[in-house]
Amino acid sequence: MKKVVLYSPGLSSMNLGDKIIAESAKEGIDYILNESFTTEVATHLPQSFYYMRYLKNADLKFVLGSNLLKSTFFGFKRQWDVTLRMAKITGPVILMGVGWWQYGNKPNLYTRLLLKSILSKNHVHSVRDEYTEKVLKSIGINNVINTACPTMWKLTEEHCREIKQGKSDNVVFTITDYNRDIEKDNLLIDILAKNYKIVYFWPQGVSDYEYFMSLEQKHKNIEILSPSLDAYNKTLEKGNIDYIGTRLHGGIRALQKKARTIIISIDNRAREKSKSFNLPIIERDNIQGLNEMINSQLATEIKIPIENINRWRKQFED
Repeated sequence: MKKVVLYSPGLSSMNLGDKIIAESAKEGIDYILNESFTTEVATHLPQSFYYMRYLKNADLKFVLGSNLLKSTFFGFKRQWDVTLRMAKITGPVILMGVGWWQYGNKPNLYTRLLLKSILSKNHVHSVRDEYTEKVLKSIGINNVINTACPTMWKLTEEHCREIKQGKSDNVVFTITDYNRDIEKDNLLIDILAKNYKIVYFWPQGVSDYEYFMSLEQKHKNIEILSPSLDAYNKTLEKGNIDYIGTRLHGGIRALQKKARTIIISIDNRAREKSKSFNLPIIERDNIQGLNEMINSQLATEIKIPIENINRWRKQFED
């Protein structure tokens, strides 16, 4: 029986979006996991040599998406807590829909050495957008293709056709505690309150609720959902509900549940996905245009790179 290691952002995370990513990634390789002994390791926590030594010789090691890559892995602000010292035990890993943290500088020497040491040279890596693909190829890592994030792999043309174009009666929204714009987030809530019968707030991140409670518009008859993926799923599954918000993977989960979705872009992640795959977004700087977008006929026409997805998945077939 094969031994598989999953480096998962969904463990020990303060962001429920990481759980959405990890769940979707595991679904994307279920044909492998169903026949393997699988061990999950948190990407957010330091790795123990004592524990990891048992995993050194696993048959396959996957990194389950999220924006784990960045220009510098040296120091304390690593999205993925790996080091050059542990590279031989951690790797060789296979990227699965992984993205770049933010637009920024070219990867420094330490990062280039680390990535070339830890990434498998015998497999094709999957990244989630064109920008990440270009950065990796710029440092000599060419065995990489753009497959989109695994959360999007089931958003086929047929799936998207089942998402209604017109406005629903109700809406669930998100805001982001670490990327605040008090004026525009207050305006967002005001627009939603004027357009929908019931407005739900879902706290996806650990401090989203506290940020929400600090806003002027918090008093507008908003129903606050439990900060759990189960509560969010059940709300979406009721139907007759739109999603509007700044949380990217909250929006993608809504699309998975066939809810009409408008993601408010606040960083490079949603922007790059919109460029590459036609993800439905509005820039937060253009929040004044949200009212018109809500009341328009909005076709969901996501274009996933199905050939690249199939190519990546096929390499693991015996």
